[in-house]
Amino acid sequence: MSAGRSSGPPSAASFLTDAHGRDHHTKVELAMDAQGNFLAMRVDTIANMGAYLSTFASSVPTILYATLLAGQYKTPAIYCNVKAVFTTTAPVDAYRGAGRPEATYVVERIVEQAARDLKRDPAELRRQNFITEFPYATPVGLTYDIGDYAAHLDKAIQLADVAGFAARKAASAAKGLKRGLGYSCYIEACGPAPSNIAGALGARAGLFEAGEVRVHPTGSVTVFTGSHSHGQGHETTFAQVVAGRLGIPVESVEIVHGDTGRIPFGMGTYGSRSLSVGGTAIMKAVDKIVAKGKKIAAHLLEASDTDIEFDNGEFKVKGTDRKVPFGQIALTAYVPHNYPLDKLEPGLNENAFYDPTNFTYPSGTYVCEVEVDPETGKVRVDRFTAVDDFGNIVNPMIVEGRARRPRPGSGPGDARRLCVRCRIRPAADRHLHGLHDAARRRPAELRGRPHRHALHAQPAGREGLRRGRCDRLAAGLHQRADRCAGRQDVAMPATPERVWRAAHGIA
Repeated sequence: MSAGRSSGPPSAASFLTDAHGRDHHTKVELAMDAQGNFLAMRVDTIANMGAYLSTFASSVPTILYATLLAGQYKTPAIYCNVKAVFTTTAPVDAYRGAGRPEATYVVERIVEQAARDLKRDPAELRRQNFITEFPYATPVGLTYDIGDYAAHLDKAIQLADVAGFAARKAASAAKGLKRGLGYSCYIEACGPAPSNIAGALGARAGLFEAGEVRVHPTGSVTVFTGSHSHGQGHETTFAQVVAGRLGIPVESVEIVHGDTGRIPFGMGTYGSRSLSVGGTAIMKAVDKIVAKGKKIAAHLLEASDTDIEFDNGEFKVKGTDRKVPFGQIALTAYVPHNYPLDKLEPGLNENAFYDPTNFTYPSGTYVCEVEVDPETGKVRVDRFTAVDDFGNIVNPMIVEGRARRPRPGSGPGDARRLCVRCRIRPAADRHLHGLHDAARRRPAELRGRPHRHALHAQPAGREGLRRGRCDRLAAGLHQRADRCAGRQDVAMPATPERVWRAAHGIA
């Protein structure tokens, strides 16, 4: 803060010294056959690294970008060439999707262009080229385990009332306004994995996560996780998962995170990995608790542990009504008066590490409908429909809160396509002097109607809820803005001035 004060407002120092999100110049080409089937895609990108490398700068436009260029489509051949360059600007680093927004934007823009050139319905061209058989090995190094892309496209078309678009367009034209509707079908890669691949790519850390589950004599449970919660609601979702598996009240589960003196060695929270990776580590530890509990129950019930089953908080002998509750097993483990001490140690405490073998791949379809005033160049988002497949939903309220709110995803996605631009003089002194100079979109300018279609893929059954919609909103919004302006190449961001110039044929 003191450095900021010495050189001007704190936000001005941030513009000059903090890492920026991305700065790409990309050329993309798509080859198709006469029926509109995708054959190949070629992408050439120049990625600005800034004046020096920041933490993840080189991985964002390469491994986190090129590997997502298949999108939801079965394009047989994909070539990507990235040139990273140094410039006299602030460094870039991972921000709001880190490579994925760029990939989605590139893929969806060229698919939309293909639909225009072929005079095809953009939704049907996408549907024709969707991947439909899983697992599917993409030509850019990833293997999608599961997906149902047509399902969320259909739902998005229904929720967006695409059938009524022609009438709304005519109503806008009667007012002297232009209206457009655009799609963005995205694929994500969450829960970065596995460690051996990361090591081969030059990473100096593992991608595992650790969890420890400690059952107390009272039957209550303390969970220690290497993941960290800073607003995502892990204290709720982790507790729900553990309580559901053990058949105990969620109030009986305590979640401990962020205390390096108490938790196992972990890798933290990033890349939408907490539930799919951290949660799976916790569940593997819970499975060990249940396995030991079966042996204790077998001793108490005078049965073989292979005949013990666990359900809804009770250990039962198969085919009988003989059972003991989880709480009694916990107490017996710590007061081992009637206990198989010759076979088992006292106590009920287990830990586990989980290193995933693959990413998880949440996906979805977004439909954005905008209205453009050709006299002012102003773009107004009139309708915005989001359909996301996040896998099995642990806590619908948390998902609703993260998916519906206009930030942190939709706001940056909307703003960067329409108004945010960092202008730099040759001497690298930015024109922007602080947040008061930066264009910002108001939350009221976006209307979202999310819908979820659940699929089960990972051991914990969670695909990952990424940081909002910045990558999905981008392509749909921008391609509608330039189409309404009567151009196919309005540069990003589509500011009112640029849209006005395009609408009036001014270079």
